Amino acid sequence: MAKKVVIVGGVAGGASCAARLRRLEEAAEIVMLEKGPYISFANCGLPYHVGGVIERRDRLLLQTPESFRERFNVDVRVDSEVISIDRQNKTLTVRSADAEYQESYDVLVLSPGSTPVVPDLPGADSPRVMTLWNIPDMDRIIAAIKDYGARTAVVVGGGFIGLEMAENLMRAGLSVTLVEMLDQVMPSLDFEMAQILHKHLVENGIRLALGERVERFEETGGSVTVVTEKRAVTADIVILAVGVKPNSELAKACGLEIGARGGIVVDEYLRTSDENIYAVGDAVETENFLTRERAVIPLAGPANKMGRMAADNISGINRRYKGTQGASVVKVFDMTAAVTGLNERQLTAAGKKLNVDYKVTVIHPLSSAGYYPGGTPMSIKLLFAKQDGKVLGVQAVGFKGVEKRVDVVATAIRFGATVYDLEELELCYAPPYSSAKDPVNIAGYAAENILSGLVDNITFGELKDLPADTVLLDVRTPAEVKMGAIPGSINIPVDSLRSRLGELDKNKAYVVYCAVGVRAHIAARILLQNGFARVRNLAGGYTTYRMASQDYTSPPEGAGAAG
Repeated sequence: MAKKVVIVGGVAGGASCAARLRRLEEAAEIVMLEKGPYISFANCGLPYHVGGVIERRDRLLLQTPESFRERFNVDVRVDSEVISIDRQNKTLTVRSADAEYQESYDVLVLSPGSTPVVPDLPGADSPRVMTLWNIPDMDRIIAAIKDYGARTAVVVGGGFIGLEMAENLMRAGLSVTLVEMLDQVMPSLDFEMAQILHKHLVENGIRLALGERVERFEETGGSVTVVTEKRAVTADIVILAVGVKPNSELAKACGLEIGARGGIVVDEYLRTSDENIYAVGDAVETENFLTRERAVIPLAGPANKMGRMAADNISGINRRYKGTQGASVVKVFDMTAAVTGLNERQLTAAGKKLNVDYKVTVIHPLSSAGYYPGGTPMSIKLLFAKQDGKVLGVQAVGFKGVEKRVDVVATAIRFGATVYDLEELELCYAPPYSSAKDPVNIAGYAAENILSGLVDNITFGELKDLPADTVLLDVRTPAEVKMGAIPGSINIPVDSLRSRLGELDKNKAYVVYCAVGVRAHIAARILLQNGFARVRNLAGGYTTYRMASQDYTSPPEGAGAAG
């Protein structure tokens, strides 16, 4: 007898599960119940329709109920909300526009997704305060811009959606202020890497209010004022993008295990605490691939993979989900920021549990060969284990080729590679695309130099804790120094260093820096081999220092501020 599989929720996880299951089992009875009117849409593309980059709304609709039914023979029911689960009798109570009824199942797959967080603040229920998570939300924002004649907007939250909405509201002709509770956007980046985005946002006209918690929203006539601890910004509309929460209420109500982070707990086969119920997507609490800690990581890629794997397991193929490592990318005007693995904050938090001491290297290579026209700089931060060189994470920001390099490192992490493996990777090369030493190779070389003891380095964040006898040694040319230097530095160009060693005290500690770290490495090796025992190279050089030490927050009295 063919099994009956009921899938609650569509989009990434549910729709991919249904399609894969049908390909595996033609005889299975498959029912998909979707609370909203759309079963499969490109939710990652929603901001770009608001900004007019994606002109046609129907391009966002990947499958309609009719097309999905015809191709996959799935009983698709939209506007059908599951309001309860009876696990003992294997039935669901479903509420549709016409009636409330019972639906039986042999196997149940939960793919309810997540919901934008709306903070419990005064005025958050104003119609001018909106979120973006689905097609109706997108339609509401576009209508509000038109109906209100909106010219100004505040985006609250500097994550993926916040950044994408800030850019696309600008493209739609609005003046935008971005308010973020943390001191940086993109919390998956470390601060000095996020600073590159801060500069680019400001250069493109976004006003930044960083490190400011919103206290309330005040609607007055034809506008709404966002009041933070430091300012009051008045705008025509407000977009909330402060995070999402898993839709686990249905699972909790029927007694399934819920994790500390509010997600549905699943095992490596994506089964819940009920062997007849699977769960996939944003609502699931699974393991971080590196730390093995429970985590809720709402990303489209993992949701699609989970849906496919759940279908395999329902069909007896037995596929293990090995955890999510958080590989992600965001477009910010002309720049790209991409990450995978762990950042410094996560490594510091998980350090004792992982029993790992980590090191960092920062490089600033070009996207193509230096002699080829059109190359642009990128910044790459690699994090790796001090004990064995195992790659733990990478962050990259730049204009070209950024996501390519992060994808390479993401693959390396998935297979447990070390920085020594990065050195040896044979990657595609031609002058328009890279140098003969690809930036991934260069990151591996820089990391190997640290692990082999050729030279130690110091990060921007560690500069504030220098020993009292530390000398900051700038080995750039005098012309470069005139453009800016770290306060208190002395300047001896690297090409003059050997002849001027007598000017330096071997008993002192030295932090050596140049523009990006290459000349400083040479200088550090000269010092170390001439009896200077305490020498470190500044990771990323003056390029990182200059970017990280700036304040890109717009002053409260700037344009768009009131009060």
